[in-house]
Formats: sequence, structure tokens, C-alpha cells
Amino acid sequence: MQAGILKASDLAGYRNDPVFIRGALHVPLSREAVRECMPVLFVLQAEAEPQVRAVLGHFFFVYIHPYMDGNGRLARFLMNLMFVPASYVWTVIPVERRKEYMNALEQASSFANVAPFAAFIAELAKAQAKEPLPRPL
Repeated sequence: MQAGILKASDLAGYRNDPVFIRGALHVPLSREAVRECMPVLFVLQAEAEPQVRAVLGHFFFVYIHPYMDGNGRLARFLMNLMFVPASYVWTVIPVERRKEYMNALEQASSFANVAPFAAFIAELAKAQAKEPLPRPL
């Protein structure tokens, strides 16, 4: 807050202003729609397959984009919160693959094609289960 990047009001509750994602065709929902759509995340609890829950939870969260900042980080965290209890490995999106990640999300958000995003996450989870990424020193 002291740096002037965010207003104090942006730290509590859902966003109150429109937001745009640089370089994306997808325009996140209006602030009114955010409040109506966030309960969809809780409907995912009924999904029996944890990998489906995790991928759709991530996708729905960034599609709705409920906060001014940090939506991607929170979506990746939520995805892993759904993976780990089902004995899946904590899956990291490497910075080197950010463009591929964003392209897959764009396919899902703008063209209703979640398959590339699901395949991307599945490939990362499988690879990282076999050989975890090195931890920074």
C-alpha cells in the first residue's frame, strides 16, 4: 500500500473496477458478475475426479478474475490445493513455459477449448511426478 501500487480497498473483497489482461483476448467478467460467479468454484466439490476439479478450479478462477492482482498465483495455488490431497504432486508452471501456459488459458477463456490447458497441466504434473523441479538454493 505504501508503494502506491494498490489501494487499501483492493486488499479486501472482490475487485470493484474493470480489469484487463495484457496481451489477452479474454476480458474478465464485470464486477457484478464476479459476485454471482464465484459460487461456481464451490460446485466443483461435487466433481469426483481430482484432476478435473484442479484444472477446472484453476481455469474458472482466472476466467472470473475476482481480484485486481494475484489471480494467476491464487489459481495455481488452488489447483495444487485440489491436487495434493488426491496424492498428485505439487505442480509448478515453470517461468520458461509461461507463454505456453498463457496460450493454453487463452484457448480456454476465449475459444471455449479447455483441452490444451488440461493437456498442458497433465503433462507438467506427470513430468514433475517423475522428476521434481530443482529447488532454488
